[in-house]
Amino acid sequence: MNKIKKYDVELATRIRICLSGLEAVNEKEMFGGLTFMVNDKMCVGVIKEEMMCRIDPDFHDTAIEMTGCRTMDFTKKPMKGYIYIADEGMKTNEDFDYWINLALEFNKKAKSSKKANKK
Repeated sequence: MNKIKKYDVELATRIRICLSGLEAVNEKEMFGGLTFMVNDKMCVGVIKEEMMCRIDPDFHDTAIEMTGCRTMDFTKKPMKGYIYIADEGMKTNEDFDYWINLALEFNKKAKSSKKANKK
């Protein structure tokens, strides 16, 4: 039996293609969606029909004023530095690339989450 995806598979493919030229990209299913880890750090993902981007928290308030962008509130708690982009905010390739590049730029300076010691 096939597992039904709870996220936009076409959007995931669009992101996958965009990140295909990079090294150290891994995919993980989390948050009920798909997350793309770059250099072992959460970078971009798909939650239901929206793209999730991890951006510079200092740019967060500016970003959420843009079309289709809102604060990620997955746990009902707003998360500064994490945003959702709805379809209307990434209809053009230029808009889509803007958000991906914003997340990739922050990824360079973002700290990775601490990994549990496995013994």
